[in-house]
Amino acid sequence: MAKNYWLVKVEPDAYGWAAFVKEGGTAWTGVRNFQARNNLRAMKKGDEVLYYHSVTEKQVVGLAKVAKEAYSDPTAKEGDWAAVDLSPVRELPRPVTLDTIKADKTLKGMVLLTNSRLSVQPVTAAQFNRVMALAEAE
Repeated sequence: MAKNYWLVKVEPDAYGWAAFVKEGGTAWTGVRNFQARNNLRAMKKGDEVLYYHSVTEKQVVGLAKVAKEAYSDPTAKEGDWAAVDLSPVRELPRPVTLDTIKADKTLKGMVLLTNSRLSVQPVTAAQFNRVMALAEAE
């Protein structure tokens, strides 16, 4: 079965990487966008997830994985919303900034650049591998 790759965006002041690691994982709840919800529903256990600090930092800071596939979002008072459980894998050795992503030819088609408001988005295997390579680069 093919693995899928994702990027989730979070404001570092709201739920930064350090808090995520300290808790050892979290239910990814509160998504109220249909496209992002459908992306949550498409996630499979074991899929790898780029953890992106939005707004103030604008950089990929860590690698997470899907620990539990989509279920009904317990924070939703009405509507048909989904949540998944994510767990941290590791902090990136070097954050990959939005400027670095914008400047990289391999990453020019990333959803992060074409639909920047989407909080849960798919990433191709090539894009995922490139971001990880940039994070490892000296």
